[in-house]
Amino acid sequence: MSSTTRMSPLELRASLALAGVFGLRLFGMFVILPVFAIYAETLPGGANLTLAGIAIGAYGLTQAILQIPSGWMSDRYGRKPVIYGGLLLFAVGSFVAATAPDIYVVILGRVLQGAGAISAAVMALAADLTREEHRTKSMAVIGSTIGLVFAASLVAAPWLNQVIGVPGIFALTGVLAIAAMGVVWRVVPAVPATAAIPAARTSNLVTDLKSVLADTQLLRLNWGIFALHAVLMALFMAVPFALRDAGMPLNQHWKVYLPVMLASFVLMLPAVMGAHVPGRMKLWFMTAVGLLLMVQVAMPWMLGGRTSLWPIILILLIFFTPFNVLEAMLPSLVSRIAPAQLKGAAIGVYSSVQFLGAFVGAAAGGFLYGRWGVIGVAVPGVVVLAIWLILALGMREPPPRAVASGNAEGADSSTVASEPAR
Repeated sequence: MSSTTRMSPLELRASLALAGVFGLRLFGMFVILPVFAIYAETLPGGANLTLAGIAIGAYGLTQAILQIPSGWMSDRYGRKPVIYGGLLLFAVGSFVAATAPDIYVVILGRVLQGAGAISAAVMALAADLTREEHRTKSMAVIGSTIGLVFAASLVAAPWLNQVIGVPGIFALTGVLAIAAMGVVWRVVPAVPATAAIPAARTSNLVTDLKSVLADTQLLRLNWGIFALHAVLMALFMAVPFALRDAGMPLNQHWKVYLPVMLASFVLMLPAVMGAHVPGRMKLWFMTAVGLLLMVQVAMPWMLGGRTSLWPIILILLIFFTPFNVLEAMLPSLVSRIAPAQLKGAAIGVYSSVQFLGAFVGAAAGGFLYGRWGVIGVAVPGVVVLAIWLILALGMREPPPRAVASGNAEGADSSTVASEPAR
């Protein structure tokens, strides 16, 4: 195999190291989902589920606000300084949350964690350190960490909660962020002097954003990622309590999450592979959105007031199978639909909307669940997903050539983020 068809040792090292950095940051976001709502009850002010939801979602709010500015700063001041600063903010926020005496200080800690918005800088650095013909491979390595970290965090959280508690989990994520700084310093190669960022692209940021926001096809996908993460975060305001009410202690919840996640990854494969058949992507896409809508409709009966685990397991399995399908398809579709000169701006908007959905879902989910229980979470989910299904009717099928190449592109938003650094 020639050197042009395989990654060099330096490219592989950079990709693996940056995947680790990216994964550690995401672990800090996901790991509290299965345990925090119940832990919050022990904190002053935490019995207010609206505040508990804000604490979970505050991370997403600052991520949404700072995604694009942090990418711009990495163009101006260098990738590694921005990554160091972001990881330091994340670590400080983790330790603040770990030592928080009440829910309000936890919210502050989560805000600081989210202020470490390094996704754009990490993706751009990966692009700087890889040749164009291997950039998609590098982004695929980094992108694959999202699904793995999400699944691992759901399984690990109940066990970690039993061993070190939620404050210990926050402290652990802070330590891991500091370790990630060491990885960036010692393992990630230096950026070559030739990897300059064209100033012309960043100078037209406002114009590019206006063009992206005027593209109705991209707006459909942006609504989709907002809805997907909003219903995810709202779901986890209800599921921990449903499992507890069914008689399962918090430290045993992993026994539900582990088989559900494994089974959902297996069940998603036919859809992911079928979506790459020319002309079939839209069918699989709308089927996945329709399944999510069915889950929201069934939630009040499957989660509300149940004393058996099986309805909860079933609803989680039906939820996570299409969730994983859509999480893989959406960023790939953004990369295919966005004009070549606007891919960077398109993924910037997409990432910001994704984190905004996480914040809205958690905050609104806490408020609604605290007042109306499962039905309060389910009804808004039905609305946002029904709107998504209607919008999806107007989607265009990507051209066959793009579908054929999408397998290499699409596991995550990171795949798309490689484009602007060419």
